[in-house]
Amino acid sequence: MRRALLLALLCALACAGTAAAFTPTDPLAPKQWYLQDDHAFDIWPVPPTFAATVKVAVVDSGIDASLPDFAGRIADARSFVGGSPTVDTDGHGTFVAGIIAANMDTQGIVGIAYSAQLLIAKVVKPNGEIPLDAETAAIRWAADSGARVINLSLAGQRDPVHLDRDTYSQEEADAVAYANAKGALVVAAVGNSDDESGQPWPYASYPAALPHVLGVSALTHTGNVPDYSNRDGVYNDISAPGSAIFSTFPSSITAMRPTCLDQGFSDCGDDEYRNAEGTSFAAPQVSAAAAVLFGLVPTLTNSQVESLLEHSADDVNAGTGCPRCALLRDALSGWGRLDIAAAVAALAQPLPAADAFETNDNAGTQAHALWGATQRVRATLDYYDDPVDVYRIVLRKGQQLKATVAAAWPGASVQLELWRPGTKEVDRPATVRKLRAAQSAVPGGVQHVRFVAPKLGTYYVEVRASAPGFGAYTLQLKKS
Repeated sequence: MRRALLLALLCALACAGTAAAFTPTDPLAPKQWYLQDDHAFDIWPVPPTFAATVKVAVVDSGIDASLPDFAGRIADARSFVGGSPTVDTDGHGTFVAGIIAANMDTQGIVGIAYSAQLLIAKVVKPNGEIPLDAETAAIRWAADSGARVINLSLAGQRDPVHLDRDTYSQEEADAVAYANAKGALVVAAVGNSDDESGQPWPYASYPAALPHVLGVSALTHTGNVPDYSNRDGVYNDISAPGSAIFSTFPSSITAMRPTCLDQGFSDCGDDEYRNAEGTSFAAPQVSAAAAVLFGLVPTLTNSQVESLLEHSADDVNAGTGCPRCALLRDALSGWGRLDIAAAVAALAQPLPAADAFETNDNAGTQAHALWGATQRVRATLDYYDDPVDVYRIVLRKGQQLKATVAAAWPGASVQLELWRPGTKEVDRPATVRKLRAAQSAVPGGVQHVRFVAPKLGTYYVEVRASAPGFGAYTLQLKKS
């Protein structure tokens, strides 16, 4: 019965795309031009009823909880830098939260995921600093508190050429992996370049440049990618409006302009927010879209939602206003512009394959353990989002392993490798090449490895996407 009701809901949603969309009655919604570009409400003739309430974590500068647009929207709040999480002296967190979950009513603005519940994690100190330990603790708290989506509109510079300027943090990577393993979709801004680092900057920032993070870049009202929006051929996954964005803003700040009519909103804020721009404000639109999908089909996994959003996006190219954007996926706009209506309609189609083994991205404890003489597992790879899966197995001295991987997507190209006991990383640094025990010959859709163990130990089977593509694969292991 539950399955039949779900299919009926999805069919209704798909068919509703031909009907006139409902228009929110919030009086300031017309200032939210991005709602139209995101097709936020286009698929519904009337406001939808969601199957579940979704928690969305906003890891930011806190929130002004006194604003009417947040009445009943805050599930929990915690500060990791002192002070109250429901007082926002910066404004950034309040701005982001409004885009996601401002109430749909007869006042103020409307959030894209207006029925979501917010988990507010304050990580910004009064001087604007974001301590690493505060950020990582907030991510873990959000995951433990049941967040299905974690929005990180914050960024640390990535520079693989000048490593002294690169801000990679293993602690941040571990916190993101923890959240993913708990089922949360982590959404992050790819970052804004500045005049000092050079515009446009060719690398997505951290944490967007971490595995299993949905990296979001910005678009202008005309469909172009602004120079401030970081580029990246791998970690820039999707784009959304990021210039001239309008949202909620702390009343304590807007009160400094008492003659301004829209108290509690960004057009009464300071210069930085009155015409706000940045990938920080594109990311929460994607987070809200993810919350909508989770709300409609609560059984979706984080990787399924990520795939639905990416592969329903509208391509950004010269014909849509971005002369430097190539057709299909590109470094400027990722898979393209967020299209919420298309993502919702995709729920009525066969869903992306789920992967029960994530986050198995490396050797050691991250690898998923497979036991027994024979194993057959089905999982997924994505060249951009999840290029590597690792499984750990135990082989006795003299035991033979036959491994076969078959990838199911058109033009698939994968590599199959086996690593010896003691392997800690499988990302092919020169220092561990001596630990590779076997490797399939030439990347392709079907790969084989045979190996006789010289000693008892824990070995690692790696499946890697060696060319752009995504989809399901089957791995078969036989010990004899």
